[in-house]
Amino acid sequence: MDLYTPLTAGDLELGNRVVMAPLTRTRSHSNGVPSDLNVEHYAQRAGLGLIVTEGTFPSAESKAYPGQPGIATDEQAAGWARVAEAVHEGGGRIVMQLMNGGRVSHTDITGTSRIVAPSAIAISGDVRTPAGKKPYPVPHALTTEELAVVRDEFVAAARRAIDAGFDGVEVHGANGYLLHEFLSPASNQREDGYGGSPEARASFVVEVVRAVAEEIGAGRVGLRLSPAHNIQDVAETDTDDVRATYEAVVDGISPLGLAYLSVLHAEPNGELVQDLRGRFDGAFIANSGFGRVTTKEEAEQLVESGAADAVAVGRLAIANPDLVERWKGGHPENEPNPATFYGPDATGYTDYPRLSA
Repeated sequence: MDLYTPLTAGDLELGNRVVMAPLTRTRSHSNGVPSDLNVEHYAQRAGLGLIVTEGTFPSAESKAYPGQPGIATDEQAAGWARVAEAVHEGGGRIVMQLMNGGRVSHTDITGTSRIVAPSAIAISGDVRTPAGKKPYPVPHALTTEELAVVRDEFVAAARRAIDAGFDGVEVHGANGYLLHEFLSPASNQREDGYGGSPEARASFVVEVVRAVAEEIGAGRVGLRLSPAHNIQDVAETDTDDVRATYEAVVDGISPLGLAYLSVLHAEPNGELVQDLRGRFDGAFIANSGFGRVTTKEEAEQLVESGAADAVAVGRLAIANPDLVERWKGGHPENEPNPATFYGPDATGYTDYPRLSA
């Protein structure tokens, strides 16, 4: 097999194995409704084997960034339906990443009375709010009863995504957001059944994924993890604890029959990632590119060697709407411009040229 051959991942039929990684771009309307720009941006990239949307909030309380889209209201769902329709018209497949930002937020962003986390531990540093930079607030530690509400918000969001025409959803368990916060002993210091041992810290992630799979069908569900990524104060520095925690997650989800597992790690060929891959029954997506570019050569090698079934690509998917065509034909690439990754308009979003231009 190679990077440009089809892949079956659960109920998802992909035309190739290049996956667009979920990428925060802050181009949605202030009310969380996807914009015309969002429709155009995703439709431009329909040639990728699978598009994973930017992290999308399932409730107002879970919003992490100004300009982030949501899937909590009928209006937001209608906006996403336009995106799904446009991608499908281009022959593409698209799943929605469901993301609760947890403590990586501020009430000036959410418009709610609190932000939430596993434990009442704030992130050090400042957060960008509509009113400027402010210190991260101390979050509310979710009660055991409140965790059921958070779980059900993920489930309701998954149903809205499917009803809006999406091919599936990806549950965001990575990059320091709420579900990832449960996995690390630095951010999870609970004393109930969701804290303490690696198995207990893994249990809420497994519970959420299971509930989503029961609602929309496991073959439409993926999970994203980022073990030992050490981002946004979610420290995972004990090698043995990291392995035990993530083995517990993967062992918990593997019997469900999910579409895929996506793992972000600097060493996708390494022992940890390949151990997790061996424990998982579905398609395995590797992503090495957080903070660096995943090259064509690396992506091809990961698939051809069998280290991954597909490869998630971020920066080059931003800069090259026709990335698969360029890679397959050996054509030069547009260079991504980090200065325009985040912003309110088309610059650096929908204006990268195609080969045909």
